[in-house]
Amino acid sequence: MATVKALILKHHKKNDGSFNVKIRISHNRVSRYIDTVYFVGSKQVTKNLEIKDNITLAQVEPIVSQYRLTIGGLANRVDLMTCDQIVDYIKSANEKIDIISFGKNHVEELKADGKSGSATNFRSVINSLIDFFKREVVYITEIDSNMLRAYEKYLKTERRLIRKSHNKKEFTIVSPPLSDSGLHNHMRDLRGLFNVARNFYNDEDLGLIKIPHYPFKKYKLIKVPETAKRNINFDELISIKGYECEPNSRPELARDLFLLSFYMCGTNSVDFYHMDKSNLRNGRLEFNRAKTKGKRRDQAFISINVPDVARLLLEKYLGVLKTRFSTKTGLSSALSYGMRKISKDKKLPGVTYYWARHTFATVARNTCRKSKDDVAMALNHIDEGRKTTDIYIEKDWKIVDEVQAAVICAFEDYIKKPTNDIAA
Repeated sequence: MATVKALILKHHKKNDGSFNVKIRISHNRVSRYIDTVYFVGSKQVTKNLEIKDNITLAQVEPIVSQYRLTIGGLANRVDLMTCDQIVDYIKSANEKIDIISFGKNHVEELKADGKSGSATNFRSVINSLIDFFKREVVYITEIDSNMLRAYEKYLKTERRLIRKSHNKKEFTIVSPPLSDSGLHNHMRDLRGLFNVARNFYNDEDLGLIKIPHYPFKKYKLIKVPETAKRNINFDELISIKGYECEPNSRPELARDLFLLSFYMCGTNSVDFYHMDKSNLRNGRLEFNRAKTKGKRRDQAFISINVPDVARLLLEKYLGVLKTRFSTKTGLSSALSYGMRKISKDKKLPGVTYYWARHTFATVARNTCRKSKDDVAMALNHIDEGRKTTDIYIEKDWKIVDEVQAAVICAFEDYIKKPTNDIAA
């Protein structure tokens, strides 16, 4: 059983002759010490360095008693713990967990691990919690089911938020109400951050539960609405392909990468951003899909044939995007601006860069009649229900080539039809 005692250490004598009163925790012949805010002088201790000052003893006795009660609450679990674990438990027993501080530290860890997407999502949640509570400190005990319902209503309203620029000047932004889909994703990310905190602070094996409540049992996330179809038809794709714009402009970037994504099986912009000429091997573009490479055994590797229609575009942008944009977010913003300009000029409301991926998949399935399994392979998706089967099957990239070739051929055949107005 662990023991607790207040004492001073001879070799910790300060220059002014005083000693800091420490609490010694002893367990299994190992001792550790916890500092207090109290000090005693040479006249307040015996020759054997025992504290004799009654005022000091009265001040530290509640601390000793509290530590003993805390250890007693562990019951038989204390026998499974080391002295260091007991000390850590004592220190954290009455500590209030600040979800904001914890979240910021976790975001930095994610960024260091290269998980910038998750870091961005969690940072958005943290900033939103600060806006909601109007303070920089939010204890995790304040995240309960009632708060979540009030928070959901808050996110459904238009919000005027104060932000600071790099030079510390404040400015106001107006944040529109979240859609059902946006609300689901935001509350999902908050739940994810809450779960990370529970995993960090709770030790179920030892029965040490610092975060016992789980508000997401009572509060249920809003259901995700069915994703709206985001594909365009060939006439609309032709109008994007023929869009005339200034060289090196954002609309030109958006037009070219939209077409490149369509030709290259719906490849995401973040993947093009990270690529360089080394990804070209034997006439193929080979890479690990950034969105899912850390979640799959195969590291989301894919090999795509480089068709003639994509060759010049790849030569134009591969290895260049990182020199043009310091971050992938910068590229994404430029693409968003460029696609908005094209959509407005060509009367294609709502079309974004990501529609190229949806268009490729829709043409592959509905026009070219390729199987869903083959389309999924071309998109570099995996079937959760067939993971075991996939272990036994070697990937045949010719299947991807066939899907890709069929889609491009269908588009090129449509362009050649004399009834189409290519200048539309």
